Amino acid sequence: MEYVGSCLCSAVRYKIEGDIGEILQCHCQRCRKTTGSAFAVVAPVHRAQFKFLQGESCIKKFQSTAITQRWFCSECGSPIVSLREDMPEYFRLRVGTLDTILSQRPAKHIFVASKAEWECIYDDLPQYAERPE
Repeated sequence: MEYVGSCLCSAVRYKIEGDIGEILQCHCQRCRKTTGSAFAVVAPVHRAQFKFLQGESCIKKFQSTAITQRWFCSECGSPIVSLREDMPEYFRLRVGTLDTILSQRPAKHIFVASKAEWECIYDDLPQYAERPE
């Protein structure tokens, strides 16, 4: 499968030649701050299968924790991927940046113990207080 995606201003465009892993809805405070919303929708993709088509020079990297680096468009601020030192072969894709229609659906909610106090989860997906092992 091949997927394409872009940032809000289209300065950054990318493609993924391969599968997109399990889609998670992450409710941790860092993801809420990164998205400005109740949660981030993320999925692992093999780093070797992710290619920038344009705008790689627009990517700004921010070290949000000791092991996590977040990559975003320096023009419009759209988060594209994050990279964890302990999983260097994978990006965590921000699924909302995909332009290709995705048939997969989210599999679970993680870090619900720290979800926003105003958020209500109405679906029947499994919920985990932290990251499941």
